[in-house]
Amino acid sequence: MPAKIIYGKEISAQIRVELKERVDRLKARGVTPGLGVVLVGEDPASVSYVTAKAKGAEEIGMFEETIRLLPTSTEEEVLATVDRLNRDPRFNGILVQLPLPKWVNTDKVISFISVEKDVDGFHPINVGRLLRGEPCAIPCTPYGVVQMLTRSGYSPEGRHVVICGRSNLVGKPLAALLVQKKKGANATVTICHTGTKDLPSFTKQADILVAAMGAPRVITADMIREGCVVIDVGINRVPDPTSPKGYRLVGDCDFDGMLAKAEAITPVPGGVGPMTVTMLLLNTVEAAERQAD
Repeated sequence: MPAKIIYGKEISAQIRVELKERVDRLKARGVTPGLGVVLVGEDPASVSYVTAKAKGAEEIGMFEETIRLLPTSTEEEVLATVDRLNRDPRFNGILVQLPLPKWVNTDKVISFISVEKDVDGFHPINVGRLLRGEPCAIPCTPYGVVQMLTRSGYSPEGRHVVICGRSNLVGKPLAALLVQKKKGANATVTICHTGTKDLPSFTKQADILVAAMGAPRVITADMIREGCVVIDVGINRVPDPTSPKGYRLVGDCDFDGMLAKAEAITPVPGGVGPMTVTMLLLNTVEAAERQAD
């Protein structure tokens, strides 16, 4: 029997319906959740992502404003913009779209965002809160992964989750999230990476495999066991002369090869990707609720 396909777009739509209801309740209290986005330059991928966030905010009834800065903007100009958003009560959440120009210190900018308005979950204090299991903004992609698992009937509770990848954006925060002693987590977690010897010996143990290595189809069907649940976070371009763009997007896993072996799997595109923007909206609504209380 072929694997169940876990579509992020469908789960994302469910969550947005719930978020609209929460936004309506906040508005009834005189609070309209607001998201401020800082975009430096005109990187096509960043522009596309920011546009999706603006549309999502409009869909659920949030207030959103994108502040566009010139690609030549200095670090001082970026920090000044963040400072203005920190002090503006209209904004419950602030997002600085990455990457920033090479002459701007990304860590300094992230640390300058108000901790309570950091809806990306990248501020060092929020990173610490996540590790301690305290209330905080959870990085959007890991949050999306957990939502996909629990809402699809594959709760990580009591299962062995093998994460392939140790980035600060996905691997590390996802591991910190899954080991918490609470509902929707409570998993046994193994992290693998480029320094792991005999990677298949670990991936074959996984009840749930999360691939976030940034390499096309690096994890093949013979590296998982029968009945494994596969969450593919990777997005990679590979040449495709049949495509008008000359390329197509694939994940870190051999999707076609795993269909007959996995119990469930996410596609690329259409899997984890749609969840990331929705989790940003969720973090902003939760920030507005905390600040309203």
